[in-house]
Amino acid sequence: MGMRREDLPAPESGLLLTHFLTVADVPRSRAFYSEVLGGEVVLAENPCIVKLANSWIIMNPGGGPTPDKPDVTLRPPDDPGTATSFLNIRVADIERCHREWSALGAEFLTPPIDRKAELRCYLRDPDGYLIEVGQATGLLEGILADPPAGRG
Repeated sequence: MGMRREDLPAPESGLLLTHFLTVADVPRSRAFYSEVLGGEVVLAENPCIVKLANSWIIMNPGGGPTPDKPDVTLRPPDDPGTATSFLNIRVADIERCHREWSALGAEFLTPPIDRKAELRCYLRDPDGYLIEVGQATGLLEGILADPPAGRG
């Protein structure tokens, strides 16, 4: 049985958004995104593609420049204390996700915290990529989050 087109990030028209991660160990990352977060593996390697909710996580090992990115080297994050972007997962029941994903081995930085606009917490994948998990609460009523500490 072959792959179904709807399982792959290959639109018949327009565009769709995926998220690419450079990973150190494809099987380890594939297991995290499928077994812990509940995604469906649609391609195991080269690249690994996991369908997660209404999007896809695409994973491959790092490497040097290629003809289409001649001055770019890909590598997993080397400083877990600094992030320039992160995956943002929106859920209907954050307490349930926190409980179930923790039981499956996910390591959250904190339990969900009430930020007025949303309940929010973060975890890391096996390579140290930051993942925000949020559930809209006050935002649904027009209430915005508190500004970050030290700002506005």
